[in-house]
This record gives sequence, structure tokens and C-alpha cells, in this order.
Amino acid sequence: MEALRAIFSRASVREFEAQAVEREIIREVLRAAMSGPSCVNARDFAFLVVTNKAKLCAMAEANGEYARPLKGAAFGVLVLGDLERAFAPAKDYWVIDASIAAQNMTIAAEALGLGSVWLGTWPQMDRVENQRRLFKIPERYVPHSVLAFGYPKHSERKERDLYEASKVHFESW
Repeated sequence: MEALRAIFSRASVREFEAQAVEREIIREVLRAAMSGPSCVNARDFAFLVVTNKAKLCAMAEANGEYARPLKGAAFGVLVLGDLERAFAPAKDYWVIDASIAAQNMTIAAEALGLGSVWLGTWPQMDRVENQRRLFKIPERYVPHSVLAFGYPKHSERKERDLYEASKVHFESW
């Protein structure tokens, strides 16, 4: 699938088939995450992959009611910021770098025939701390977001045109 088609047809998927995803496909999703730009190439991210159903359910509970899709997912990924690798003059760029990594994973999933949904964690500190406790995450890492992945139960892939000319300004406002 070409890149633009994957971007234009990507949609949040919240229901998945009860089918495991091959390790090589999981690796490709993570490879896409690590291929995006990051501030001064700090690569200030880390990823925790969960395939165990009980852990996926606990991960969902730790993130709140909107994280229910994790309970039926083949795998989940917790995206983390690595504060020790973050750009020293502006540490908060880790948030943008983690967001880019998460976006790349959703696009890669679409291109690979998977469904995915992004489930916010940071900056809701109760969710951050819940994930930190659940997975015994060291202080240098900050939970950013959780993504659920799997083969979509309903596979209706259509390209959408969400372009809005009123949101675009050229040369000045």
C-alpha cells in the first residue's frame, strides 16, 4: 500500500479478530515508530509491547474506560519518553517525538493490514502513574500513549478526504 493511501484510509479500529499478529509484523510496526524524526535525532522514546491477554486487560484498566479496545487487541504498545535522552535545552520535545512514533505506528499498521487505535495517556497523570506502576517503569521513562493493534473485525478501508481549505493560510494569516 502506498504511503498516501495508508494515511488517507487510516481510521481508528476498536474491535479486533481473535487472531495473533506475527512477530515480524510487530517488528515492522516498531521499525516504523523508530523511523520518524526526533528532536536533534535524540530518539528519546522507548516501547513496551504487550501480547499477554491478562496484561492487555490490566493495561486497559490502568488507562481508563476509553482504553477498552486493548482488551480485544492482539497486542498493545506503550510509547514512552526517555528523559535521559531528551534534548537538554527543551526536554518537552520528547512529547512530540513520542507522538510522531505513535503516528508512524498507526500508518504502518494500516499499510500492513492491521487495525489500530491511539489511546491517550500523557498528560493525564493518573494514567501515567497507573502504567508506571503496572509495568514497574523506571523514573527516566514517562508513559506517553497506548496503542491497540490487531486484525480488524470490520475491514472497511476507504480513503477519506478530510482537507479543509479554511484551515490553510499562505504567506500570512
